[in-house]
Amino acid sequence: MHNSPKVLVIGDLMIDHYLWGSANRISPEAPVQVVDIDKETTVLGGAGNVVNNLRALGCEVSVVSVVGDDEVAHELEEMLDAIDAKSYLVKEHERKTSKKSRIIASHSQVVRYDKESKDNISTSSEAELLTKFKELCQEIDIVLLSDYGKGVLTDSLTKEIIEISNSNSKKVLVDPKGLDYSKYSGAYLLTPNKKEAQEASGVKIEDDNSLVEALTKLKDVAKLDISLITLSEDGIAIYDDKLIMRPTVAREVYDVTGAGDTVLASLGYSLACGKDIVSSLEFANLAAGVVVGKLGSATATIDEIEHYRSSINKTTIDAHIKSFDELKVQVDRLKKLGKKIVFTNGCFDILHRGHVSYLDIAKSYGDVLILGLNSDASVRKLKGESRPINSEEDRAFVLSALESVDFVTVFSDETPYDLIKMVEPDILVKGGDYEGKEVVGSDIAREVKLVQFVDGKSTTKTIEKIQTCDC
Repeated sequence: MHNSPKVLVIGDLMIDHYLWGSANRISPEAPVQVVDIDKETTVLGGAGNVVNNLRALGCEVSVVSVVGDDEVAHELEEMLDAIDAKSYLVKEHERKTSKKSRIIASHSQVVRYDKESKDNISTSSEAELLTKFKELCQEIDIVLLSDYGKGVLTDSLTKEIIEISNSNSKKVLVDPKGLDYSKYSGAYLLTPNKKEAQEASGVKIEDDNSLVEALTKLKDVAKLDISLITLSEDGIAIYDDKLIMRPTVAREVYDVTGAGDTVLASLGYSLACGKDIVSSLEFANLAAGVVVGKLGSATATIDEIEHYRSSINKTTIDAHIKSFDELKVQVDRLKKLGKKIVFTNGCFDILHRGHVSYLDIAKSYGDVLILGLNSDASVRKLKGESRPINSEEDRAFVLSALESVDFVTVFSDETPYDLIKMVEPDILVKGGDYEGKEVVGSDIAREVKLVQFVDGKSTTKTIEKIQTCDC
């Protein structure tokens, strides 16, 4: 199994402060509403919201920034500690740590007032931050820069961070600010929204052609690996060697606050897990769809994203093939829902009627059937060098398309014991040829059931028939 991704966030930290109440009268002193405050809440904002999203996804997060030496900075540190994020904050005596206060009456924002410093951080703070970054760079999987234009990510500091990251083969993802994206030269990708992209590229985005033009300009200016633009209700577009678009999947939009932070965090998470850019794009779209359905700056957990994915449409065949870590998330979710889990395993090389019948019976013993599939290497150990006939990718794909099979995961160990230990199934199913024999994992599952094979149906017999065929 893989450990949780280790992500480093650098950027402008702030606190989002909310005063919630009702407005039923006008002030006698001036023609303004009087809001009676019922409650007061605070959440991490800016780069802090990116951190919050990453923690919700299960990442190990380190955050480096520059703040003031004030009460707001102390409050911010406590909030980061509360979500188990490792914070390394450089403090400047004359600086004001950002705090944005919003007065909300009847779910509508009445006014916002900010207390913050926007000047660039000092050269000594830059040097201190850079020293800490160099220490952490070796330990992390990916770097996220959250630029809110509050002076932490200066031009020189940003360029040095990207250069050092690239020399250590660490991807850098940036939520950009301003008009000159050359500041982020060498980053893997940026996540500007449509308005920001139009202003930075000088291209009015009206159709696919102008979208490609804007994407290409941004890619050239910032020397990006991937050029990306978020398009609100139209989803996300990327340009590598061609235009790829993924539409939004939000069913209801209550609040878009912080959706950009969610896109940055979920892309970082997915890429750090080794997923390709298209898969990561789809994951980020789902995460954003969850978040905009909530009020205020919000986060999306893996459980929420998976539930959302399954609720919006029928899943693809590939979606049923899971890594160990992905399967663990599903197992935890299914157990919370009280589902009865059935587990079986095997090579399933050339799929035939016997296999299909066996799996159909196995599924009948519970609500969900999880299939552990022997990797190509383990099949060779069991069956000899001439096997398998079909690769593990092909076998997994065909099996996951069966109605009886809910999830397929490939294992390479000699036995599936560790996998069974992780799943802890209610029912463990094996073939009838295990009658009187010890079944691996029988000490873990609540019950073992043996299923008789269909007479005359086997992969070996299928291969022999092919070899003796004169056709």
